[in-house]
Amino acid sequence: MSVFFRKRYFRAFVSVILFILTCAPLSFAQSDLSGMIGQFGSVRGFGETEALVNELAATGDDAAVPALKALANGDLYARKDDGRVFITRKGSSSRNLLLIDPLTGEEAGEASKRDLDKIKVNNNLRSTIDAALAGMTLMSPNRAVRLSAAESLLKAPSEDNLVLLEKAIETEDDSEIAALLAQARAVSVLNSGRSAEEKAEAISDIADIGGREAISILLSARSSVGPELQDDIDAAQAKIEKRLAFWDAAQNVWYGLSLGSVLLLAAIGLAITFGVMGVINMAHGEMVMLGAYSTFVVQQVIRTSYPHLFDWSLAIALPVAFIVTGAVGLIIERGVIRFLYGRPLETLLATWGVSLILQQAVRSIFGPTNREVGNPSWMAGSFDLGGLVITWSRLWIVAFSLAVFFALLLLMKRSAFGLQMRAVTQNRRMAASMGIRTPWVDAFTFALGSGVAGLAGVALSQIDNVSPNLGQSYIIDSFMVVVFGGVGNLWGTLVGAFSLGILNKFLEPYAGAVLGKILVLVFIILFIQKRPRGLFALKGRAVES
Repeated sequence: MSVFFRKRYFRAFVSVILFILTCAPLSFAQSDLSGMIGQFGSVRGFGETEALVNELAATGDDAAVPALKALANGDLYARKDDGRVFITRKGSSSRNLLLIDPLTGEEAGEASKRDLDKIKVNNNLRSTIDAALAGMTLMSPNRAVRLSAAESLLKAPSEDNLVLLEKAIETEDDSEIAALLAQARAVSVLNSGRSAEEKAEAISDIADIGGREAISILLSARSSVGPELQDDIDAAQAKIEKRLAFWDAAQNVWYGLSLGSVLLLAAIGLAITFGVMGVINMAHGEMVMLGAYSTFVVQQVIRTSYPHLFDWSLAIALPVAFIVTGAVGLIIERGVIRFLYGRPLETLLATWGVSLILQQAVRSIFGPTNREVGNPSWMAGSFDLGGLVITWSRLWIVAFSLAVFFALLLLMKRSAFGLQMRAVTQNRRMAASMGIRTPWVDAFTFALGSGVAGLAGVALSQIDNVSPNLGQSYIIDSFMVVVFGGVGNLWGTLVGAFSLGILNKFLEPYAGAVLGKILVLVFIILFIQKRPRGLFALKGRAVES
C-alpha cells in the first residue's frame, strides 16, 4: 500500500475518532437528561417533583427548558403503559392529546386522555419552576433573555440557584444585568444555610439595593437569621429608610418643579396683560383653553390626512395656537378692553363675560365632553434618575416653559417692541410724546399675552383633559403667581411659579390637595400684607394710578 493511501486512511481514522469523542458526551448528556425527565412519570408528591426540577436546573442544560415550561403550564403527561413522559398539545379530537418528545420536539402520535397521567403542579412548584427556568437562561446570548432571567431570580430567591448565579456573575459583562445578578445572589444567600459572614455581606448588599422591596426582604429574613445578625438588619433598614426619605423629598421637589412649569406657562401671559398693562383679564384661562383645542384640531387633521406627521403635531400646533389665541386677544382688546382702561372693575366684569362667551362657543362647536389629544412618541414613557421617576412629558414641559420664559425675556429686553412696551408701562404720556403709538402697543401687548397663553394650552393638552373648563383650573393660580412674584416682573413670575408649585407638593401629603391650596392662598395673603408689591416690585401704570 502506498504512502499516500496510508496517510489517507490514517486521516479518516482520526476524523472518525474525533467525531465519536465529540458526540459521545452530547449523547451521554442527552441520555442523562432524558432519564431525568422520564422520572417525572414516577414521582409521588410535590416535594419529589420540586427536587427533580431543581436537579434539572442544576444541569444548566437549556434542552430541559421545554419540559419545565410544559410542566408549569400543566402540559406534561406520563403515558400509563410505559411511564414515558411527553409534552402534549390539543389533538384531533377533544378526547385525544398530541404527544411531543420533550427533548427532540418530534411528534409521537396521539393518545387518549384516559391513557395518560397528568403531572400535577401547585403555585409553590410553579414559583420553583420559574426560578429554575430563570437560572437556566442566565447564559443566553440574548441580553433581553438574561435580563428577564435575572429579574425572575431576584423575585424568587432560592439557595439552589446560588451556584448558577455565581457562575453568571463571573461571566456577565453587562453592568445592569450584573447588578441585578448580584442583588439576586444577596437575597438568595440571606435565605440560605450559608455562613453568618456571607449573610452579613448579603445584608449590606441588600441595603445598597434600596427601595421598599429591600425593606420587605430584610423583614421577612429577620426570623430566619441568627441573633448576631439582627443589628445588621436594623442598621440596613435604617439606612434604606433614610435614603427613601431623601428620594421622597427629591421626588416632591421634582413634582413641584413640574407643577411650577405648568403654572409658569399659564401665568406668564397674564404677567404681561395684568402686570404690564394693568388689565384684569378673566378670559386669560380661555386663551389657554383655545390653545389646547387648537392642538386637538391640528391632530385631527394630521390623523385623517397626514398620519405619518403625528410625531410633529405639537411642533405644528405651537404656531397655530399662538396665531389663533393672539388674534382672539387682539380682537378682545380692540373691541372691548380699549374702552375700559383705568376702570379695573369694569374690565374684570367685561372679560368675565367674554370668558363665558368663549366657553359656550367651544361647547357649541366641539361639544361639552373631553377631547382626546395624543402624545407623540417622544413624549411617552418615563425613566429613572437615581430614585426619581421622571416622565418624558413633564420633562419636556419644564424645558418648554423655560424656553418660552427666556424667549419673552429676550423680546422684552432686546427688541424695539419690548422697548416700546416698557416705555408705555413706565410713563404712558412721555412715550406718546416721543411718537410711540400707545394704543397699538397696548393691542399687540395684549395679543402677545394671549398668544403665550395659547402656547400654554398646547403643553397642558398633554397632561390635562381638553375641555371647555380647562382654563378655569388655572386662572386663580395664575393670578396668585403673578401677585406673589411681583406685578409685571417676569423673573418674579418664574420664581413665584416654582416656589408655589414646590410648596403645594410638600403640603399635599399632609393637608390634601384642597386644603393645601387654601393654605397657599392664606400664605400669599399674609405675604402681600407684608410686601404689597410682591417679591420683585416693578413700577408700572397700575402702580402709578
